[in-house]
Amino acid sequence: MGVSIRGLMMDRAGEVVKERFAVVYAPKKKKRLSANCVQVMESEQAARAAADPPRHRHAALVAGPSTSSESQQLYYLVRWLD
Repeated sequence: MGVSIRGLMMDRAGEVVKERFAVVYAPKKKKRLSANCVQVMESEQAARAAADPPRHRHAALVAGPSTSSESQQLYYLVRWLD
């Protein structure tokens, strides 16, 4: 069964779009994140340890990747961890 995150359908049983802990380069905190700004981490602790807010690298829980209508790989912010 899928779950909606503000318009994004996630398949909990599948391997396509999943929630992941990450470090996000985000000078401006946005909800749609280009894949080249997202570094997926193994755990919440790893994401928090790698975060560097003064350099705009923030720990987050993201959903993705998902392909946009412009064929770009995107992640969607679920919540900031810092």
